[in-house]
Order: sequence, then C-alpha cells, then structure tokens
Amino acid sequence: MGVTAAPGRTDLMDRIARHLVEKRPGQRLRVGVDGVCGVGKTTFAGELATAVEALGRPAIHVDSDGFHHLRERRYRQGRESARGYYDDAYDLDSLVERVLLPLGPGGSGEFAERVHDLPSDAVITDETALAPPGAVVLFGATFIQRDDTRAHWDEVIYLDADESVAMQRGVARDSRQLGGAEQARAAYDNRYMAACRIYLAEQDPQARASILVDHTDPQDPILRRLGE
Repeated sequence: MGVTAAPGRTDLMDRIARHLVEKRPGQRLRVGVDGVCGVGKTTFAGELATAVEALGRPAIHVDSDGFHHLRERRYRQGRESARGYYDDAYDLDSLVERVLLPLGPGGSGEFAERVHDLPSDAVITDETALAPPGAVVLFGATFIQRDDTRAHWDEVIYLDADESVAMQRGVARDSRQLGGAEQARAAYDNRYMAACRIYLAEQDPQARASILVDHTDPQDPILRRLGE
C-alpha cells in the first residue's frame, strides 16, 4: 500500500501544479526544482509531475543523477573539496545543450534523458525522448540557477529549509552509501553542504526563484511566493 501525502503537502502540490498548467498552454515548460543538498528536491519534482498529469497536462521528470560529470572531473579538485563539488559535480552545460535548449522556444522537443551513468561512470549518448507539445518538464538539482544556466528555465521552484534540517535528512539518506552516519556528516560538512553555502553566497537562488516553498516540514510545506 502506498503512503498517502499529508493534506498540507497535497494542497501545495495542487496549487503549484495548477499554476504551471496555466502557464504557456500548448508550449513546453521547463521547470527547475532548486535547494540545498538534502532538502527533498527529487521527491518534490516527482510528486509535482504526478500532480500536473492529474490536471491533464503531460509531465516529464528528468532525473538529475543522469547529468553528472565523469568521476575524473568530479574529483579533480579533491574528493573532499567543496569548491570541487560546486564546480564539477553536475554537467550543467549538457543539461542546457541537450535538454533545456531543445525544450525551449523553437527547439525540436527531443531531449536527452541522461548523459551519464553514475554507478558505472559511463557516458551515455543515445538515450533520448520526445517531449509532447505542452509538456511540463521538471528537473530537480542543486546549483541550477548558476549564471550560465538560469536564463534557460521558465520557472524555478526553490525549496527552503534550515541548513541543519536539510543536513539531517541528507545524512540519514546517504549514510549507507557514505560509510555510516559519522562519515556522511563529515562529507556534508566538508563538501556537500559547504558547496551549497558557496552557491547561496554567489547566486542568491532563493531570491531569484519564481516560486518559493518553505520545506522545513515536508508534510506541511508553506508556499511563500508563486510567481506571476
């Protein structure tokens, strides 16, 4: 049996979904879900895609795990480097060239579902799909409002939460992968959350996002701003 979302979360998803469904009818809509590590971006994007589809508009959730750089690039500044994670974790150039531009005005609609396989560190060149006219395409990842990427989003949702709350979630989620809770907390302190601090200081993504959600309590999120 699936888990039923709390009323507050369901209501918020419905309100944002209705806002997106009414935007640029008949045209593809590129929606980024932004926020620090551990805040809940991937889950939010997936649930929002379901809410959009329930209102009759096609929705596509593109997984950010398919848009990393190769391992050599990701760790070229050191495995614990915060600046290295900020600069080199995600292949935002490929995201723009192979997803956001094809889905934008005048684009073909054919986009890359992924360009990289994280477990094997393999480059992927042949996994593409065609987004139907009017599709809402959602992509959730940190750093998506950097200067060279920001202009290619039609809407950006920023999930805001206190750093300690997001870190606690991230550590709980990644403890097994990172070798235990202590190692995971150290990784977040030194690399992941530290990179997010660089992003917040350099780009002010919360202020730039068109939609702002207080995601401190994922079951009872609060809509702080809802674009135009």
